[in-house]
Amino acid sequence: MKALKITGIVFLFIITLLLAFVITLYLGMKDICASAKSTRNTFVTTILETGQFKFLASWCLSDEEIEEVVRSNSMAMPSDEVLDTSLIKISSVSDRGSDIHGTDISSSVKDNGKESDQTDEKDIEIIKVSGMTFQGTLMIVKDPSRVSVATLYNDGWPERGKPLKDIVERDGAIGGINGGLYDSHNNCGKCPYGVCISRGEIVRNKPSEYSNLVFIGLTEDNILQIIDINGKTEKEIVEMKETLKLRDGVCFQEVAYTDNNHFVTLIKNGVPREMNGKGSGLNPRTVIGQRADGALLLFVTDGRGYNNHIGASAGDLIDVMMRYGAVNAANLDGGSSTCMYYDGEYLQNSVTLIYSQTSWRLPCAFVIH
Repeated sequence: MKALKITGIVFLFIITLLLAFVITLYLGMKDICASAKSTRNTFVTTILETGQFKFLASWCLSDEEIEEVVRSNSMAMPSDEVLDTSLIKISSVSDRGSDIHGTDISSSVKDNGKESDQTDEKDIEIIKVSGMTFQGTLMIVKDPSRVSVATLYNDGWPERGKPLKDIVERDGAIGGINGGLYDSHNNCGKCPYGVCISRGEIVRNKPSEYSNLVFIGLTEDNILQIIDINGKTEKEIVEMKETLKLRDGVCFQEVAYTDNNHFVTLIKNGVPREMNGKGSGLNPRTVIGQRADGALLLFVTDGRGYNNHIGASAGDLIDVMMRYGAVNAANLDGGSSTCMYYDGEYLQNSVTLIYSQTSWRLPCAFVIH
């Protein structure tokens, strides 16, 4: 009886703590939503981009209010202009200088100094870039042929993916970043969604399993492509791959609903995408872009409390990509999936304490050889 009594007291204590936490959380969110409009908008758009906590927005605001917030802080429809591949002139590695000239960036984003690459990989440059709400790492790979998609596919996808470090080392690469949309339920990392091409082989061809998918990848000529595949059939994907000579790539989603907010295209043919407000909430991000000389820009930021940072907005990403000379740039999967690994260590990793020294499980990744 004494043991039961103690158990009951402990149980009651835990329930009381949980109830107090929920009430405090609810009151805190109500206070945020009742405060300055900009604060409310940032909170709502940021929450809507998470995988598990979208419901928190509806605790404080009606569907109509949430829709208005999303509409006033979203990306305009991407341009239907075709990518002009003539804007990319891939030079030899010896011709690629480290000087970068681009559009002036807003005062909210600044360099944290250049950290020169100390390995023999002379055409890879690592730069720390920080803003008011994020810290990021930019990897410039001056030879785009060194970047490809490595996968765990082997006549089928495994039940569980692997951390980025394992994928990079398994492929004999020196570094990598996470890629597109994938099965992240319970951190299983089982398979990518939509279309995935690795070394010229289509290893996933389900373009209709998600709406509004966009393919982000590279051709055999090492040109970055950003292609809307919404409504395409599996046969059309095969034809697209052969016609454009696609060798590697993944998919991400372009949607802006009251219960979701994904965006892909950031810059096309040197023109930044128009946006309303900040264009999005603040979250960890992963971006790939390409300069006029063919160099690939791989950019990853922190957020969600990691290093006391909330994350980067779509506007922040465009600013950084424009500054470093991107002609074309696309947003990849972010949030807890965001990570960058290089030369034996994580330069940026997942946002929770559990994954501070590793990453979420992934089925594939962009890797650098």
